[in-house]
Amino acid sequence: MSLRIQEPRAPKSADAATPVDGLVPVAVPAPASGVRAFLQARGSSSMADSTFRWVMLLCALSIFAIVGLIAVELVVHSQLTLARFGLKFFVGSAWDPVNSNFGALPFVYGTLVSSAVALVIAVPLAVGVAVFLTEMCPKALRGGLSFLTELLAAIPSVVYGLWGIFVLVPLLRGYIDPVLIKVLGWTGLFVRPDFGIGMFAAGVILAIMILPIISSLTREVMTAVPHTQREAVLALGATRWEMIRMGVLRNARIGIVGSIILGLGRALGETMAVAMVIGSSPTISKSLLAPASTMASVIANEFAEAADDTYRSALIEIGLALFIVTIIVNMLARLLVWAVTRGAPARVN
Repeated sequence: MSLRIQEPRAPKSADAATPVDGLVPVAVPAPASGVRAFLQARGSSSMADSTFRWVMLLCALSIFAIVGLIAVELVVHSQLTLARFGLKFFVGSAWDPVNSNFGALPFVYGTLVSSAVALVIAVPLAVGVAVFLTEMCPKALRGGLSFLTELLAAIPSVVYGLWGIFVLVPLLRGYIDPVLIKVLGWTGLFVRPDFGIGMFAAGVILAIMILPIISSLTREVMTAVPHTQREAVLALGATRWEMIRMGVLRNARIGIVGSIILGLGRALGETMAVAMVIGSSPTISKSLLAPASTMASVIANEFAEAADDTYRSALIEIGLALFIVTIIVNMLARLLVWAVTRGAPARVN
């Protein structure tokens, strides 16, 4: 008997419909996942996406609604003084609740001067901290120093006020103010009487409070500067200081200005700490050591004492002006920061 050897055949694909031993192979679909099976059973995946989108849209629109409601309430409740004093309200210096004669110029002056003092003190210190943390700080020290700097922003305003009353005011009155009076008294900015509380104390408190804001944002815009800029300046033979000044600070200057303006917005609206150390006096004085008031502090100190509608309307109109100024300042700051950081690659250390 002869044997016939059959050559091996190539295996056919699983989806071929060729019968083997009388059986026709059938393709078995992969088992659906639990999530897919749930969505198919529900039949509402598109409906869920649409619902989620509308809920998120409502959350975003609620922010506009809140801001709009605040603005409407401020405008409505300040109509009395708007109609009676008009724009003269912001250029008048009289503040006489007994005779219903109101002018907000002393508070506008106090707000601007205290914020300017805060910027003069805080900006060099904040930029120096940002440069050290970004360009010169050892890695072992960077985390702890960054944490302590940002911790200043988390301290409540009333705690700053208490610290100012019990620590800062005695320190200024006993040690710092006498030196300023002796050295800079000829300018008229530091003259007696010196009570410790006043515009200068409020400016120092504000400087400490806005320092972490300016420092953190300055660090962000400096980090956004490409590392190739630093290498290019160093390759040209520049020193480390020249590299930081020309390769980093010059490229980040718009963002640094934006961070300063954002810190200014915080200083303009700060209330409790300023109210506790500024002295609450509705007067205009050239000396920074004299008591004064800001737009925010006068509202906090006198709103509970407002006995008639005109008095309350005047305070609310001050709040309206502060609300508008704060929005404008913050919008300008965000625009400047965005102009620097858009599309900028993160620095790789």
